[in-house]
Amino acid sequence: MYHAKRWLCYFAVFYFLIDSCIADSIAPKHVQGAQTIDTLTAKLLFDQKTPFIDVRKHEDFIAGHIPGAYHLSIKSNFDEPSLQAIVDKESPVVVYCNGIHCMGSSIAAQKAVEWGWTTIYYYREGIPAWKNNAHPIQTQ
Repeated sequence: MYHAKRWLCYFAVFYFLIDSCIADSIAPKHVQGAQTIDTLTAKLLFDQKTPFIDVRKHEDFIAGHIPGAYHLSIKSNFDEPSLQAIVDKESPVVVYCNGIHCMGSSIAAQKAVEWGWTTIYYYREGIPAWKNNAHPIQTQ
């Protein structure tokens, strides 16, 4: 029992260290095979009904997301079958997270490209820029 608690503590510390490291990183400006877009382009794609994938944690998603966005957390359920269930590999899709200090959307864009998606839009500025431009937000 004592060892199980110790390992649980180690795991919790490790998880929060990794989580904070990911949050403190600066997302790359470009992902090979994906197109980096700004907020103006994201809004145009939104108006064209292009699917958006929010890769943030569940709590962030329910607190407010781009209306109609699908939630596939990069840390738990972002995988090829889940993405395929939303959008086929030849259709455009936008991935986003918490802006330039969030690595989630760059990781998701890179994985989608590796899995064969041909039109990936990497919305690096993410939800902070979306909100700053007074675009609509949906809460659950």
